[in-house]
Amino acid sequence: MARKKKSTKAAFVSFNVIYEDGSQSSNRKIPSELLEMTFGDEDVQAQVRTAIEEQDNRIAEKSGFRKAKIKSIKRA
Repeated sequence: MARKKKSTKAAFVSFNVIYEDGSQSSNRKIPSELLEMTFGDEDVQAQVRTAIEEQDNRIAEKSGFRKAKIKSIKRA
């Protein structure tokens, strides 16, 4: 019996984030399905920035420590 092919699509896409205070956060994971719903580079950047800011807000709630504003985001 033939086997089904495994999906090679990654569940997450990793991004490196640099903050305005010079700190860096590597391999921040964003669901790949979020990126598939967008059109054009500007939409993708906006979606990624929003998703990472939401992650930062959840981390800040738990730790009580706020991250600086995001300076740049690059795909890892």
